[in-house]
Amino acid sequence: MQVLVRDNNVDQALRVLKKKMQREGLFREMKERRAYEKPSERRVREKAQAISRQRKATRKKMQREGVLPGPKRTAAAR
Repeated sequence: MQVLVRDNNVDQALRVLKKKMQREGLFREMKERRAYEKPSERRVREKAQAISRQRKATRKKMQREGVLPGPKRTAAAR
């Protein structure tokens, strides 16, 4: 992963790097690897994540089709 530092602005480059790492899931992976995870626990976690992804995809599809109302809008989004 590479980030360019412009005009000696290291703080901005760090923010960009952190955002890229977050998007790639690096922080989540580091947290998972801190301690050993039994294979049975791993299967349970992965299955729960798959179910969550499926529910999210179904919810998004229903919102697009108009069956469910869209996500609530915040004051910043208006």
